[in-house]
Amino acid sequence: MPTTKNANSSSIHTPTFIRGDEFHFPIYKVLKQDGTTYRGAVLPKLDQEKALRIYRTMVFTRVLDERMLAAQRQGRLSFYMQSTGEEATVIGSAAALDDADMIMAQYREQGALAYRGFTTDQFMNQLFSNELDYGKGRQMPIHYGSRDLHYMTISSPLATQIPQATGYAYGQKLDGGGHCTITYFGEGAASEGDFHAALNMASVHKVPVIFLCRNNGYAISTPSSEQFAADGIAPRALGYRMHAIRVDGNDILAVYQATLEARKIAVEQNEPVLVEAMSYRLAAHSSSDDPSGYRSKKEEEAWREKDPILRMKLWLQKKKWWSEEEEKNLQESLRREVLETMKKAEKRPPPPLDSLVTDVYDEVPPQLAEQLSKLKAHIRKYPDAYPKSAGGLKHG
Repeated sequence: MPTTKNANSSSIHTPTFIRGDEFHFPIYKVLKQDGTTYRGAVLPKLDQEKALRIYRTMVFTRVLDERMLAAQRQGRLSFYMQSTGEEATVIGSAAALDDADMIMAQYREQGALAYRGFTTDQFMNQLFSNELDYGKGRQMPIHYGSRDLHYMTISSPLATQIPQATGYAYGQKLDGGGHCTITYFGEGAASEGDFHAALNMASVHKVPVIFLCRNNGYAISTPSSEQFAADGIAPRALGYRMHAIRVDGNDILAVYQATLEARKIAVEQNEPVLVEAMSYRLAAHSSSDDPSGYRSKKEEEAWREKDPILRMKLWLQKKKWWSEEEEKNLQESLRREVLETMKKAEKRPPPPLDSLVTDVYDEVPPQLAEQLSKLKAHIRKYPDAYPKSAGGLKHG
């Protein structure tokens, strides 16, 4: 006879239906927009050094996004995606992890990678797909990855990283090294079947994984109200007997503390956790998107007043850990660094043409070798149609 975890619960003898809106998830908040904290709020133990590391990373990410979108508009870059407005969600959560924990991102988590130590030069090499790009030019811009920093290379298909995170965390459980995996995704990705498969598998096998949903209100142009009828994403965890919390995604202290607690559950109890961070995408979905077609300026301005970077800046200033002069110097130095590094990266040649067929097989199969030979012949036949470097043809 089929049984459930609730087989011993009380019985009823009349058909009684339970509706899904009988419980509303509260939002964990610590920091107000003016830099003060809520009375009675549980504050994280965050020292000055780490707080400033977090803040500088947030500002760096904002500057990087601004300059690279401008570069895309100038025709110097083919594509870009900004994380403007969501810096606290991404960087605050990454800061609460051990640096050896695995990060499986969607495509708006450059801040987590920057926090781990990915350099401006490494960002630029990937964005321009030059010869120093770790991905050898095989990925679109912003599809970063770093083995050394435990940051899985980003994949374009939506939500594929969610079940992969469950599988990787299962391996971490077997390894017993005391680490976990965090996977980021938007509320739109939570509508994919991968999301539900991942949560069910993680809960059944009890693995140390943190599912962090960036609920920014829109799946490209589709508002949340048209995506689902329930109370957001957090309640879905209850159907899988999983821990869950909803947090103000623009509140750096709340995100940091919530992730610390989530990691403790994941690592010490070997149980998955779902974190829903309520935020807003202040920029377009990508450089190919025009948000004016589906949301109002009034709505955007209302969220600009909740800017997570400004909120943390005011908190730092109230603690005497930051000043306007330091802010000015940081902004100027980062803008200069990004621009100078970009100019160098875009002048570097692309990866060698031969790298198209390496890394997969121990020896290049005859079919691939033949295709590469034909490609080289084609480029030599039509040299004016290709850059002079021709993808490193000079090396082949």
